[in-house]
Amino acid sequence: MRVGVISDTHAPRRWKSCPPRVAECLAGVDLILHAGDVCVPTVLDELSAFAPVRAVLGNNDNEDVAAWGAPEALELDLEGLSVAMIHDSGPSKGRIARMRRTFPNAQLVIFGHSHIPMDLAEDGLRVFNPGSPTDRRRQPHGTVGLLTIEQGVLSDAQIIPVT
Repeated sequence: MRVGVISDTHAPRRWKSCPPRVAECLAGVDLILHAGDVCVPTVLDELSAFAPVRAVLGNNDNEDVAAWGAPEALELDLEGLSVAMIHDSGPSKGRIARMRRTFPNAQLVIFGHSHIPMDLAEDGLRVFNPGSPTDRRRQPHGTVGLLTIEQGVLSDAQIIPVT
């Protein structure tokens, strides 16, 4: 299973439509996970043209994104891999322990908010932030994530520059 991971699109201020490089990365994925700060649900509709989309609410999302079907947090079984998603995982200090308490069954926690790409594994938990494709802030590039899951195992995780 190939999963596209995206966060912090901040439409319409930052995301006018799906950037071509993002579209290239999402072509052929089986699922897209959006870790919040969508801002307008048309982004989720646009992403749905590539694959089914699941999203969580970010601090900049409104009731329209919630009405689209985005909860505060989400837990999924992806081919046997226990995955959780939340927008804001809190401060970096203590993140792994906090996410373990929040999602005790998760093997992978996906989050956004910081716009800082991250792929870190510690104490049996992997945390993954795809960064932002449209608002890189202090990062060298806008980014998205691609995950490959095989038989309940995260076999590959990539953070891909798109700007």
